[in-house]
Amino acid sequence: MRFPLFFAAALLLNVLACATAPVAVERPNVVIILVDDMGYSDIGPYGGEIATPNLDRLAENGLRFRHFYNAARCCPTRASLLTGQYPHLAGMGRMVSSLGSDPTLGPYQGFLNDRSVTLAELLGGAGYRAYMSGKWHVGEKPEHWPRRRGFDRYFGLISGASSYYEVIKDQPRVRQMVLDDERWEPPAEDFYMTDAFSEYAVDFLQNHQADHAGTPFFLYLAYTAPHWPLHALPEDIAKYQDRYHIGWDSLRAERHRRMLEMGVIDERYTLSPRPASIPAWDDAENKDDWALRMAVYAAMIDRLDQGIGDVLETLEAMDALDNTLIFFLSDNGGCAESIEGRQLHNPEAEIGARGSYVAYKEPWGNASNTPFRLYKQWTHEGGIATPLIAHWPKGIAEPGRFTDEVGHVIDLLTTVGDVTGVAYPDSLDGRPVNPPQGKSLAPVFAQIEPLDEERTLFWEHIGNRAVRKGRWKLSYDRRAEAWELYDLEADPTELHDLSTENPEQARLLQELWQAWADEVGVFDRSP
Repeated sequence: MRFPLFFAAALLLNVLACATAPVAVERPNVVIILVDDMGYSDIGPYGGEIATPNLDRLAENGLRFRHFYNAARCCPTRASLLTGQYPHLAGMGRMVSSLGSDPTLGPYQGFLNDRSVTLAELLGGAGYRAYMSGKWHVGEKPEHWPRRRGFDRYFGLISGASSYYEVIKDQPRVRQMVLDDERWEPPAEDFYMTDAFSEYAVDFLQNHQADHAGTPFFLYLAYTAPHWPLHALPEDIAKYQDRYHIGWDSLRAERHRRMLEMGVIDERYTLSPRPASIPAWDDAENKDDWALRMAVYAAMIDRLDQGIGDVLETLEAMDALDNTLIFFLSDNGGCAESIEGRQLHNPEAEIGARGSYVAYKEPWGNASNTPFRLYKQWTHEGGIATPLIAHWPKGIAEPGRFTDEVGHVIDLLTTVGDVTGVAYPDSLDGRPVNPPQGKSLAPVFAQIEPLDEERTLFWEHIGNRAVRKGRWKLSYDRRAEAWELYDLEADPTELHDLSTENPEQARLLQELWQAWADEVGVFDRSP
């Protein structure tokens, strides 16, 4: 893992010519905040109307990436974030396993393998304390839980989506919450999962200050919000009660205009057309129901932003905020899933309240992903483009700016190792490990050098595939069973397939993808 001797000076002074010798600085703390099923344009710093003052603050005093990618879905992204590997190399090419999984499935075994090094293991081996609060979803057996992968403390949901008010036992797959290594049951009343994740994150930081002051820390805060089911507190829903009667068509146009005004996008980003599967808002039935769904979704994001504010306030009280590198991102794009058939919804319950169990569905998912098309699970931009906010007062030059550098979730581990000076090991506990796959983003922080303009990135998830090299991107939609070629420099919203006009470019990219797929063990051909 690269750690140039001039790095600390370059970050602090932003003058490369002056960085001729090592400069001793305190190692930064690291906080990674991951949200679930949130689209590119939902939050204020990326053009959304939802109130996110704490994320606004991080963006205004940090760095925003216009072109940052996740791995298209929750489990693969979490595996890549934690290990710096493409999901298949970490054992998470598809989704988390059932409790009786087959480890011989290798790239699709459904839990983190032992050839990967997690961020907690990497930093813990260098004297950091590691804490996690939130959704794990990369291994359901106790031997795969967070404290077995380097975390000193853990609170959260081992499994995937769950009610925000309780852990429902009679689902097809058992949901379980854990405190450290013990099963944990939420109280019957006055429990809301988003608040619990925020509160435990704050508790871990406060206890760290009391018991380990002077020791650097890593906190991974992984919210389930705003993933379905749509559950939010009444006082938060009230803020948005009347906001979304304008409908999804007007909301997309409004967000697109605001993104242009803010500089999130430019005129090349043509607003993708509404899919034929979505009716025009004027033709939609049950408009009050639709508007309420989006109001609840907005309230969920509002509440997680409030929790982030509590974490920031705690870091300030610890006098740690200036030297804490904070990342904020989403695990995939907005979600088009409909879950009403799961038999968990009580039709007598108001949407958002305990007993309800619904999603906001494709029409609002399309709005969340403004200006892009397609959704979670797909490898078009709507499925894999995420906001990425980086905040680090002691380490980011010219705060408040955007960057056009292209990054991927695999880069976070490499970046953290770089800025903390922690070398990636050749082995862990006597076993060989895969090298990290990402690049350090530290030069982007310091504005000392650009990343590789021709960098090649890859994706595969349940048969959807993509490869990006420089301006060119080749995407495969499993439903169409065809590759599509896009020039992202001219057409960043992927509206003009050039595969027929430029078959040679398409062929070259497909060959690159196939070589990568063979290397990482892609064999999933799920419908």
